[in-house]
Amino acid sequence: MASDPVMTIPQVEAFLDKVFPELLIHGRIYTVTALVPHGATVRMAYHPSQLRPGGTISGPAIMGLADLALFVALLGAIGPVDQAVTSNLNITFLRRPQPEALLAECRLFRVGRRLASGDVALRSENSDAIVAHATATYAIPEREQNAVS
Repeated sequence: MASDPVMTIPQVEAFLDKVFPELLIHGRIYTVTALVPHGATVRMAYHPSQLRPGGTISGPAIMGLADLALFVALLGAIGPVDQAVTSNLNITFLRRPQPEALLAECRLFRVGRRLASGDVALRSENSDAIVAHATATYAIPEREQNAVS
């Protein structure tokens, strides 16, 4: 059974603000809405910078949200690790999202000493239909080397 998250939502958001200030370039677009054992939900508010020609949210914006959701779930599972990096991310786009907020619901399958793997279901905030599905793996550095003060 998975243990409770080791960080709270305010702690995760403060950590993200510190190590990834570029996430705030258009204001607070990303919000952690849930942090559960081995899982997280992240909301990406709509911003016109996310659009691609045709008026839909771009693939890079959706991939970034999926990656961030996995990182947030990892922070909840093991604590502040600024040097954990994506080693693999596969995404399948299933339907065209409308220009509105997206939710990314992540669950971690495995959290080991060096690798963590999980998946992310992405959907428009006002719909149950999945717009994309991602699987990803994060590489976790040795704990002595990755703590941020």
